[in-house]
Amino acid sequence: MSLPLPAPTLDHVVVNTRDRLDEALEIYRRLGFTMTPRGHHSLGSMNHLAMFGTDYLELLAVGTGAKQRPDIMQHPIGLNGLVFGTDDSAAAYEACKANGVPIGAPMEFTRPVQLAGGTRDAVFRTVTLEQGTIPAGRIYFCHHFTRDLIWRNEWRHHANGAVGIARAVIAADKPDEPAGVFARMFGRDALRPIRGGQRLIVATSSFDIVTPNEVAVQFGDAAPAADGRAQFMAALTFRTPSLAKSREALRAGNIAGVRDDDQRLVVPASQAMGVVLEFRE
Repeated sequence: MSLPLPAPTLDHVVVNTRDRLDEALEIYRRLGFTMTPRGHHSLGSMNHLAMFGTDYLELLAVGTGAKQRPDIMQHPIGLNGLVFGTDDSAAAYEACKANGVPIGAPMEFTRPVQLAGGTRDAVFRTVTLEQGTIPAGRIYFCHHFTRDLIWRNEWRHHANGAVGIARAVIAADKPDEPAGVFARMFGRDALRPIRGGQRLIVATSSFDIVTPNEVAVQFGDAAPAADGRAQFMAALTFRTPSLAKSREALRAGNIAGVRDDDQRLVVPASQAMGVVLEFRE
């Protein structure tokens, strides 16, 4: 009998910038996101975050010094991390193991956060699917012990109006393969058939696993190139209460090639560090 995961949510998504964090920071500010100050993980990586209501986007890069995270440099620039939230990382680990999902042991790390009253350490514990389980990228769970240091109101207001991540899109030559892993993780009832593949629904977010042809239908030449990959993470959809506000922010940032379909705005992957960004009301 399978074990259910303890109330998972979308925690955050990760855009790998390798060693180009300064460039990525400037691009995402021009895209209308308010980015947090640079953080330095005890694991050796660096980041900036765009915080929303209950989730966030992370720009991740290699650090300096002894701990340079060579694993980051092994992945191409672009969306390569989907991170689910849990308040019980031990239970998430045990459930994945029981359900036949290859997963590593929980790992704890920290990141100093500068506040007006001084510096405090944000503490995290993650459990990560073994590399290659879903070749599209890194899939893991994150357990926050210091949520008050991460979800701060001053970082949640964005010129483009984004309030949350509604969807991530994974391209896969054989969508049923990654979908099968997600079915073991979240249960078959969490999946729905859609054109070109499967949709995973977790809390208020969805994850579409579809063929590269379907990605091309939705995004055309705005999509990232497959570059020989059988699976890759292609796109993110952001919720906004005002497309007009998003449109204004993208114009102010001089973002090239934006597709305006009235119902949505599409930013080409070439303008967002390798991932298509879609804004919808």
